[in-house]
Amino acid sequence: MHILLAASAFNSLTQRVHAELRERGHSVAVDLALPGTRLADAVARHRPDLVLAPMLKTAIPPEVFTAHTCLVVHPGPVGDRGPSSLDWAVGDGATRWAVTVLQAEAEMDAGDVWASVECPLPPVAKSDAYRGEIADAALAAVVLAVDRFASGTYTPRPQYTGRTRPPMRQEHRRIDWQRDATDTVVRTLRAADSRPGVLDDLLGGRWYLHGGHPEDGLRGRPGELLATRAGAVCRATADGAVWIPELRAVRLPGQPAPVKLPATLALGGLLPALPELPAPAWADAGAPAAGRRTWSDISYREEGAAGFLSFSFPGGAMGTDHCWRLLAAYREACTRPTSVLVLGGGRDFFSNGIHLGIIEAAPDPAAESWANIHAMNDLVEAVLTTTDRLVVAALGGNAAAGGAMLALAADEVWCRSGAVLNPHYRLMGLHGSEYWTYTLPRRTGSAAAKRLTAEALPVGAEAARRLGLVDRTIECTPQAFTDETARLAVRLANWPATHSRIAGKKARREVDEQLRPLAAYREAELDRMREAFDDPAAPYHALRRAFVRKEPPGATPGHLASRVPGRRVPAAPRREGVTAPAEQNRAAGTAGC
Repeated sequence: MHILLAASAFNSLTQRVHAELRERGHSVAVDLALPGTRLADAVARHRPDLVLAPMLKTAIPPEVFTAHTCLVVHPGPVGDRGPSSLDWAVGDGATRWAVTVLQAEAEMDAGDVWASVECPLPPVAKSDAYRGEIADAALAAVVLAVDRFASGTYTPRPQYTGRTRPPMRQEHRRIDWQRDATDTVVRTLRAADSRPGVLDDLLGGRWYLHGGHPEDGLRGRPGELLATRAGAVCRATADGAVWIPELRAVRLPGQPAPVKLPATLALGGLLPALPELPAPAWADAGAPAAGRRTWSDISYREEGAAGFLSFSFPGGAMGTDHCWRLLAAYREACTRPTSVLVLGGGRDFFSNGIHLGIIEAAPDPAAESWANIHAMNDLVEAVLTTTDRLVVAALGGNAAAGGAMLALAADEVWCRSGAVLNPHYRLMGLHGSEYWTYTLPRRTGSAAAKRLTAEALPVGAEAARRLGLVDRTIECTPQAFTDETARLAVRLANWPATHSRIAGKKARREVDEQLRPLAAYREAELDRMREAFDDPAAPYHALRRAFVRKEPPGATPGHLASRVPGRRVPAAPRREGVTAPAEQNRAAGTAGC
């Protein structure tokens, strides 16, 4: 079938639906609901068999839903209605939720049900759950609904009852720092992540707070700032404290929309003298240890001969400081007596490359762009030149641009089945760096590398495996990915052939260096990047500004508006260095939502 995706933005869920429907043989196009555009015009132009709305903030007009079957993805169970369904679920501490695909009609979210799939809702931020468990359930529901529609025999079920909840506004999100306990504050912050944030007073100004992590070891007067760590600030609650990684200033009349920034950078000179606390020395900063909860964006642990260097940066963006700190941690991890080092392994974003928000807010964006890309390159080079152990990039969530290329620097790429890759830079007006001109063609071949970077379309996990971008897909829930990755990494470390693979890896790197040094790839890539950075009229600057300030495009980009036929990529030939013979990719004892 030809399916038209109607969406308010080409967000993570829309990208995943786009990739999955193409994977299943459908042709797909996108129409963005932008000011001054009419969905009816797009439908008349595309003449689709089906209109599907994975994420649409506006109503489908009657002239469209009366003439065409229009299916809407609602992130809530049958009967739960309203635009803030997931916000209320996270804020209320729900542990189970669902995604429903229903037919568009005049009353919002009240149409006949084509499919509904339940899923767990772990205690994580709204955006994390949305890209994880909610997206898994949404994909299952979409595939079921599309198959039912294609059959021509299914009759959707009417909704007889329902509860319409109001939009969650700032008055519902208000934090009472004098009375609210840590768990209440954390739920409130998580329900507002990543948009709109929680509006609050801090240091004499009005700020949107983004992200929240509990801290049990610090105490202070409720509402006061206690410490900093890795760009975040720690603020006292009624019974403990929370770490807040990012802030966004309130927009002033006549001024451009402010961008989210690391909290300490956003506060700047307003920040009082506070102690900078080092990350905890114990293994996992996100889980209780000795009865204490705290937070760190980088952590390291070992299990047998396998080391695990985990990192989680808001939105997957890596500024210059993030890169430097991760590089220092990587070098330290490489001093440990391990034969396998896993990079990543968390449940959300792996990396999306350079931090466009920090760059946009810098006094000299060109200079900050240059510093940031060099820091990313230093990190990627360290991975590429590690020859005394196997490095595994473990992608529990999405990766894009330089973050996708960081993953390709590893010896193996393991990817959760729900992850989406965007291995391109074109949409930001950049040629790209991070040694991609070396790593991408050696995995996919030159023709596929050229197509991937030119088409600039999302790639699902299974298609990425067939293309050679990914060596292993792991079918499991987001919560299970860390444990499943650890199990596989320990087995790889104990595999008898691993040490011979390490020796062969060193020899291959020496041969490649003789053919063309890594420095030559870096220099050629950076020459192209410098052209974009240093030219104020280059598209990169306007595209970056629009991206970080959430400015809508003037029209649906051509590569999305065009019909993209379904593609079933032939299986890639087995390449030297894939982990182990005949290993199952399905995680034992786990299942999707």
